[in-house]
Amino acid sequence: MSTDSIAELQARLESLESKVAFQEVTIDQLNDEITNMNLQFAVVTRQVKLLAEKLKENKGSVVASMSEETPPPHY
Repeated sequence: MSTDSIAELQARLESLESKVAFQEVTIDQLNDEITNMNLQFAVVTRQVKLLAEKLKENKGSVVASMSEETPPPHY
């Protein structure tokens, strides 16, 4: 092998190593982002379940019962 050929192979190898290192950093960043999104999804899922439970408790009515209503100010 000539020195030009060895130098070319070495340059290609360094380029590939650089790309792999960049990809590893990118994969780590994506993994962190997915982990954060999964945590946020769990929180939102729990909130939706709580809201659904509250709606079931209230039977879906947004109007308070007569016993909970305060009389109008003119009484």
